[in-house]
This record gives sequence, C-alpha cells and structure tokens, in this order.
Amino acid sequence: MIVEKCVKDSFVVIGKEGSTLDGEGFIQRLWVDANSHFGEVQHLAKKDENGNIGGIWGAMSDFSHSFNPWEDFNKGLYLAGVECRDDAEAPNGWTKWIIPGYEYIYVE
Repeated sequence: MIVEKCVKDSFVVIGKEGSTLDGEGFIQRLWVDANSHFGEVQHLAKKDENGNIGGIWGAMSDFSHSFNPWEDFNKGLYLAGVECRDDAEAPNGWTKWIIPGYEYIYVE
C-alpha cells in the first residue's frame, strides 16, 4: 500500500457518523452501514470525467466538530462516507461534514 499526500481545498463528505463512545469496533460498523446503504447517496457523489466516484473518506474530528485531533488520540468522531457535491444535502440517517482545506494523506 502506497501512502501519498495531497493539498485539498474544502470539500463535502456525506457519511455515517459515530464516536469512540460507541465502543470498540465502531469504525468497522460505520463502514458496514455506509457500504450497505450506499445507494442512498450514490447520486450525490462527486464523479470524475470518466464517471468514477471522486473519493471515499474516513474523516476524523474532535467532539466539537472543529476538525481538531482526537483528544488523547483515542476520543473523537469519525465519518465513513463519500465525497459529494457542495450543494448536496444528507438524506435521513446520513451526516454531512464540510471538511476544511488542508494537506491530507490518502491511499488508493
């Protein structure tokens, strides 16, 4: 697996949100939930010129939704989702985060 960096302007991710308060394995459960209901948000996803989905994101934030690091590196929020159009609205059961521009790491 190759880990790379990119600088990205602010963008929207719609996904399933959970927190470390949900217990061990909560991130895996979020991905199962997001993947099994992906059809509900697929039409909102950003796509490239070939029609491929622009990005699947696992995003993290502190509890204030300020996108600061997790407290003590083990207490915070996680969003398992897909990059969407800026004007997209999250369907019921989904959460929209506007992720700030920053330098990110990613893997294919």
